[in-house]
Amino acid sequence: MNLIFFGPPGAGKGTQAQMLVAERAIPQISTGELLRANRREGTDLGEKAQVFMDRGLLVPDELVIDMVGERLGDDDCGDGYILDGFPRTVAQAVALDEFLERQGSEIDRVVVLGVPDGLIVERIIGRRSCSNCGAGYHLEFKAPNADGVCDECGSELSQRSDDTEEKVRVRLNEYAHNTAPVAAYYGQRGIVREINGVGGMDEVFGRLTEALEN
Repeated sequence: MNLIFFGPPGAGKGTQAQMLVAERAIPQISTGELLRANRREGTDLGEKAQVFMDRGLLVPDELVIDMVGERLGDDDCGDGYILDGFPRTVAQAVALDEFLERQGSEIDRVVVLGVPDGLIVERIIGRRSCSNCGAGYHLEFKAPNADGVCDECGSELSQRSDDTEEKVRVRLNEYAHNTAPVAAYYGQRGIVREINGVGGMDEVFGRLTEALEN
């Protein structure tokens, strides 16, 4: 099954996608990871993208689509894949459809994982991580034994600079602005599935797998 997976920051999209990857043995494809891999490996596409990035410009849709198309041609995508947060615009969705049509393929489902903004803010601003070993914590859901100190190595815990309420709400607004038109574009085909992302991991995953089959 060929999937597109959307979800606001802090909704648990990454966790749910990884659970789906494990269950169905299909790859999760992130355009950010593709871009970094192409740059790291010095591919022709990576070098072209670097020119734009060096100028502080967004990588053009054409290059992004070429990277995605090349990745979808790999053997591990034969039984399906999860496109992680891509396409981000209707123009990218149209370009992706055109590419897939040439390959005799199409997107089967578009999953939108929904969590109320207030809960997203609560989840994100409570996150803390160890500056030394990278262990993750949450002030409410997984608090350290000692305030501000890592249980694993005793180092100081820190908060990401963009994990403030003001910045989180900006990111949520950007997500809603970008995702709504793309979901509407695919919604015309009846393939969008909106999943309630509130609850335990297994509970949400149960809703996800049920929605994919219906």
